[in-house]
Amino acid sequence: MRNMHPDKSTQKLATRNPRVSRKLRLLSPLLLAIATLAHGADDTFRSRFFDPEDGQFDLSEMLLHHKGVLPVPTIITEPAIGYGFGLGLLYFTSAAAKADEKKAMGTDSAAGADTGEADDTADSQPDKMKPPNITGVAGMYTNTDSWAAGLLHFHTWDDDHIRYLGVLGKIDLHLNYYGPRENANAYQLSGLGTVQQLLFRLGDSPWYVGPRYTFFNATSRFDGAVPDTIRNFERTLNVGKGGIVVDYDTRDNIFYPRSGTYAELEAEIARGALGSDRSFEMEALRGYHWIPFSSKWVLGLRADTGFSQGDIPFFAQPYVKLRGVSQAKFQDSNQLTAELELRYYLTPRWSVLGFGGVGRAYGNLHSFSDAPTAFGVGTGFRYLIARKLGLTMGIDIAHGPGQNAFYIQVGSAWR
Repeated sequence: MRNMHPDKSTQKLATRNPRVSRKLRLLSPLLLAIATLAHGADDTFRSRFFDPEDGQFDLSEMLLHHKGVLPVPTIITEPAIGYGFGLGLLYFTSAAAKADEKKAMGTDSAAGADTGEADDTADSQPDKMKPPNITGVAGMYTNTDSWAAGLLHFHTWDDDHIRYLGVLGKIDLHLNYYGPRENANAYQLSGLGTVQQLLFRLGDSPWYVGPRYTFFNATSRFDGAVPDTIRNFERTLNVGKGGIVVDYDTRDNIFYPRSGTYAELEAEIARGALGSDRSFEMEALRGYHWIPFSSKWVLGLRADTGFSQGDIPFFAQPYVKLRGVSQAKFQDSNQLTAELELRYYLTPRWSVLGFGGVGRAYGNLHSFSDAPTAFGVGTGFRYLIARKLGLTMGIDIAHGPGQNAFYIQVGSAWR
């Protein structure tokens, strides 16, 4: 692009040959156009996939301004359902992105505030990044012929004063029920379910309160005899639960917090009026707290407990959730889990972490003191793949009782 004019030898040739002269006059603008397009394409590619602040690979612009989707592949190494592959697609929108689009179109950029969409800062917490709206679709399949598919939508309105969560999914899973002797009893669980939740913020505080409804049309079948510890087994039944949810949220972002607290209290009842064939109650309380010791070190603390009463289906009972522990292997009327995670930032984008936790399920099959202890330990890493969202992706490798597990993570493992 330094000089698009023919050199002297070319000019002599053109003088001697008028045809060459005409071709050169036609070719020069074409070469100029090709070079301009190539330069523009390179600029467009870099602006969409690289952050101008640090020059690193980043999907913020692609996800927020160019209607891109984030693919989330998953390698499933969960012994409870087998080994396989899953894929999720996440689509993000935010008020900040919409405001930029309005500004580019010459409209009032402040109009985005009236949409109730989330932007990058919160009024009551200047350092807090407001959550974007998220729409997702996902599916998975394993070597045990287990499969699942689902849709998800998370949306905020009124400057993050209203939060909606909706999930619709269908599953057909081959699982194990362990019971008090920890012997695996193979069974199949299938059905269609939904979760609908709407939370309202109390003023400008970090407290949110609202209703939740859950419905699951379940069919279960054991390969052999039904274990004698399962009471009132029914092959087909509907589970309909309604209740109240209370959230406390001071996280600096919802995906991979460096600081803040997230706590949630759930109190739900299942009754015939809510579409349930069984009557029971469930309560759960979970809390996560992140402590930044410096710009490099962050300590995360987690406590999680769940309780149930009444005629609860065996597959719906609380269970210990830890990386490295088979899902629902440690399951009973109640559960208590604690975990910590230490994170170190190698660079502003790359972080490594180590984690460990313990838990017990108790109440019906075991007393708390007699219940076996589940444990999970491991390590992992994250890369900040979308800085404007605070979104990271990475891998966790964990070890638990008699097994190892591998997880592809989007953000924190604590949800």
